[in-house]
Amino acid sequence: QVQLVESGGGLVQSGGSLTLSCAASGSIFRINAMGWYRQAPGKQRELVARVISGGSKNYADSVKGRFTISRDITKNTVYLQMNSLKPEDTAVYYCNVVSGYDPYWGQGTQVTVSS
Repeated sequence: QVQLVESGGGLVQSGGSLTLSCAASGSIFRINAMGWYRQAPGKQRELVARVISGGSKNYADSVKGRFTISRDITKNTVYLQMNSLKPEDTAVYYCNVVSGYDPYWGQGTQVTVSS
């Protein structure tokens, strides 16, 4: 089993910044991808950003230029730097790690952006 511990969510004003972090521990096989998803009330969970094992990164169009995903392989930790936050970024953010072929999810951290 892989455990994920997220931190860094909170309340911020529009235009502000937050950094999320997610540390993976436990029976980690090869990590093939680390990323962040989010789910707003009444909406489906969506990909925000992801980094795969080779280092390639993908971003949702809505966050390109504002969010940056990074990882520390030595710490099995992934970060999401969120700048220029907008009210529409308000959601529960979930960390996702693919170890081998198995996906694991964090418990979620709330990000609220006030206008």
